[in-house]
Amino acid sequence: MKHFGYMIFMLFFVGFAVQAQSYKSQLADGNQNFGVKNYTKAEQSYRKAAAKDKENTSALYNKANSIYRMQSMNEAVSSYQTALKSAKTKEEKHQVFHNMGNAFMNLKDYANAVEAYKNALRNNPADEQTRYNYALAKKMLQENQDQQNQNNDNKQDQQNQDQKDQDQNKDDQNQDQEENEEGQDQKDEQQNQDGKEDQEQPKPDPQQQRQEQTRQQMENMLKALDNHEQGVRERIQEREQKGKPVSVPSTKDW
Repeated sequence: MKHFGYMIFMLFFVGFAVQAQSYKSQLADGNQNFGVKNYTKAEQSYRKAAAKDKENTSALYNKANSIYRMQSMNEAVSSYQTALKSAKTKEEKHQVFHNMGNAFMNLKDYANAVEAYKNALRNNPADEQTRYNYALAKKMLQENQDQQNQNNDNKQDQQNQDQKDQDQNKDDQNQDQEENEEGQDQKDEQQNQDGKEDQEQPKPDPQQQRQEQTRQQMENMLKALDNHEQGVRERIQEREQKGKPVSVPSTKDW
């Protein structure tokens, strides 16, 4: 039994040693690839090392750094947050927060960058690079907010101008409508006036019309009689002139 227990202990110890050796081998392989800027292979090695020792901050931190160098900033932030959970010392936390701030700066997420650098300084207030990055992030955040406020002001001014233009167009339309209605009212009034004037014209009296026609007929008859009498007189005079003897001129002797 003692011999059997010793064998179990030796197998466990050998397995642990092999696992530890594999972790160190993967970590070393990752460091080598990282050094020659082969960040894809470095990330793979660090990921394998982290899978063997999830509590080791170095593998997780270096894995996040490899992803950062591959310009995958959102994934890098997530990896730094994972590494932060296993960070135990202030220096480890300082490094993780500092690089996380850098990832946020690349994403132009200046608010979170400020917070990350601030946490890095809490763990290492003497780091001048972190202090510089923190000041830069604050400046970029302020400028970004100022620009956003300016854009909002410009947008509000444009909305106000658009509303003003709409109101002016509406006033112009109302004025045109009033002018059209006024013109129509004047036209209707003129038509009513014309109709009224037509109605006010005196209508001829039928009896008066008959009397006028009778008078005209009588005048025509009288004129015809006068013409007839004048013709008769002219014919009488013509006959009288034909019946009067004509005197013969006398002759003279030579």
